[in-house]
Amino acid sequence: MCEVNAPPGTWVEKIPLAGPDAAFMTQALAQAARGLGRTAPNPPVGCVVVRGGDIVGRGFHPRAGEPHAEVFALREAGEQARGGTAYVTLEPCSHFGRTPPCADALIGAGVARVVVAALDPDPRVSGAGVRRLRAAGLDVTVGVLEDEATAQQAGFRSLVARGRPWVVAKYAMTLDGKIAALRADGTPEGRGAVTGEQARERVMRWRDEQDAIAVGSGTLLADDPALTTRGVPGGRDPRPVVFDRRARAPLTARVWRPGAVLVTSPAADARAHAAAGVQVLRAATLPEALRGLGRLEISSLLLEGGSGLLGAFLAAGLVDEVRALIAPRLLGAGLPPLDGPLRPLGQAETLSHLRVEPLGPDVLISGLLNEVPRLQGAAAREE
Repeated sequence: MCEVNAPPGTWVEKIPLAGPDAAFMTQALAQAARGLGRTAPNPPVGCVVVRGGDIVGRGFHPRAGEPHAEVFALREAGEQARGGTAYVTLEPCSHFGRTPPCADALIGAGVARVVVAALDPDPRVSGAGVRRLRAAGLDVTVGVLEDEATAQQAGFRSLVARGRPWVVAKYAMTLDGKIAALRADGTPEGRGAVTGEQARERVMRWRDEQDAIAVGSGTLLADDPALTTRGVPGGRDPRPVVFDRRARAPLTARVWRPGAVLVTSPAADARAHAAAGVQVLRAATLPEALRGLGRLEISSLLLEGGSGLLGAFLAAGLVDEVRALIAPRLLGAGLPPLDGPLRPLGQAETLSHLRVEPLGPDVLISGLLNEVPRLQGAAAREE
């Protein structure tokens, strides 16, 4: 196993994916998932407390400023936590922030063992939480389902390591690579579902799990999308972000709800939007815009179109993850999902961590273009 006092280089040693530790950590990850899209700038974290082979406490972090997952799980466990094992998807914090240190809560509850999925990239923690637990005499194991936990925390890790949100490019296209039909004048036809019901339900779940959702001005003018989470039980609508260099998006558009952001150029006249309560973010480049969204504590961004915006993000190397829904339909002439400069086949972007999943008649192909940030430099090493 990968112990916290192991020498540099052994952090990535893999823990077996079978057995009780993996099973209980899977339950902790399920708890953490309940906070997706709700915790920024904090990470989604889950915890279960186990005593005698039974889960006696469960908890997740609901939002910034509220207690962390460990606190909720320990409250539910009560005295049964003493001598038990806590499974936590992220290293317990060891510093005072908006809430007291969770490492101290675990120590005070009398937990005998703590199993951690992944170390915290926050330089205020970065191994300090685990060292604090071990110094108090607790048995600590690190690395159980680390890859799964790291993927779940992608937004938080991106915000800490890069100062910008984790960017997910989503699009739905026909088998011949079209996202919309074209009118006779060459403009997109507008509204119309490419994929089936199961794929659309999955998209609504993705929206619920992301901090923000983005479209370009062309998509807004053509479709007037609401960008909500229709039909998701307990769902919350992500924060809308409109990339519009000329600030031409009408104030009657359905996206303008509380928290909406207009990303526009430094020279654009966005006074009417600002007066209407829209957050105006001025940026000359896409990297600058993403850093601005990071300062607004947006940790994850779902790009929903159109092809110009997706193509610009891809050309700038700012797409971290791709989720492509493919319908078994042939359209012929139509709009491609990505619009950008021509490049030779040898320069094509290749996805890693590839997944293929059927969704009714459609197929989801997803993968990464950038790795999720983990520990950085000396923060990954033990003293």
